[in-house]
Amino acid sequence: MARVRTGVRAIGAVLAAVLGASLAGCSATGGKRAEDARRAAEAQGRAAVDTPRWTFAMVTHSGDGDTFWDIVQKGAGQAAVKDNIKFLYAHSDEAQQQAQLVQTYIDQKVDGLIVTLAKPDAMKDVVAKATRAGIPVITVNSGSAESKAYGALTHIGQDETVAGEAVGDELDRRGRKKALCVLHEQGNVGHEQRCSGTEKTFDGDLQNLYVDGTNMPDVQAAIEAKLQTDPSIDAVVTLGAPFADAAVQAKKTAGSKAEIDTFDLNAKVAAGLEAGDLGFAVDQQPYLQGYEAVDLLWLHRYNAHVLGGGRPVLTGPQIVTQKDAAALQDHTERGTR
Repeated sequence: MARVRTGVRAIGAVLAAVLGASLAGCSATGGKRAEDARRAAEAQGRAAVDTPRWTFAMVTHSGDGDTFWDIVQKGAGQAAVKDNIKFLYAHSDEAQQQAQLVQTYIDQKVDGLIVTLAKPDAMKDVVAKATRAGIPVITVNSGSAESKAYGALTHIGQDETVAGEAVGDELDRRGRKKALCVLHEQGNVGHEQRCSGTEKTFDGDLQNLYVDGTNMPDVQAAIEAKLQTDPSIDAVVTLGAPFADAAVQAKKTAGSKAEIDTFDLNAKVAAGLEAGDLGFAVDQQPYLQGYEAVDLLWLHRYNAHVLGGGRPVLTGPQIVTQKDAAALQDHTERGTR
């Protein structure tokens, strides 16, 4: 029984708040009080556990200004507060630079690493170095096929091929015949898998369009030119939320009637869905990717837990349409969806 009491001490003040609320009698009121206590603890930067203050670092392949990764960081940061973790973040859309950033954190002897494998060949050696150094690694978002082989504990994200297949099915359901898949980062294996998955299940014709995702005016111009050249295109699928608006603007300028659809969700995409400017979005729930990665590293350090059973922990895909947009508005505005 003493051992049980020792484990319970790890949740400290939060457990006391929950117990106090439940003893008050009304379950609805108790739930609200517990939630209020949790939010207050987060706002004051208080941990919900008394484990050591470990340091976890995340290194992603994000380019500058990609709102998707703001949501990932939001989840990771909130889990870090709860778990008494010092959280570090760095990113580069250049594969070698990403690997160098991971090496920097290895040299700093962090207690856990979270990495993306958008360009897995460039990351293989440095992930192996981390595991040899005794640093547990979790991969997120991209690289589910390579994660286990590279020595990571688990992978958290969506299966990109499965997500693409869901898009192909949705395009078929909507009666689309010719679609454009806009890839904004050449060499990103996850992007290629999304488009190839779409092609696999789409009964119509799918064409790939490669653009420079770091130059939004060029992205818009490239989509516009394609729509003007080929008026038979009746759907444009972008692979990231920031590029959906560029496609909407390109459609207007080109005088096209193509439906604009996108992978990923943010406040602007939710608004576009509600207004009817976008047909649907594929949400892979990036907040979960950040939150669960930090939480699972904490669980591994604290109690040697590993989730997934050797398979990826899936966070998507979830098809979101106009009927879902209003319900998601509050979440997107606070930066968690």
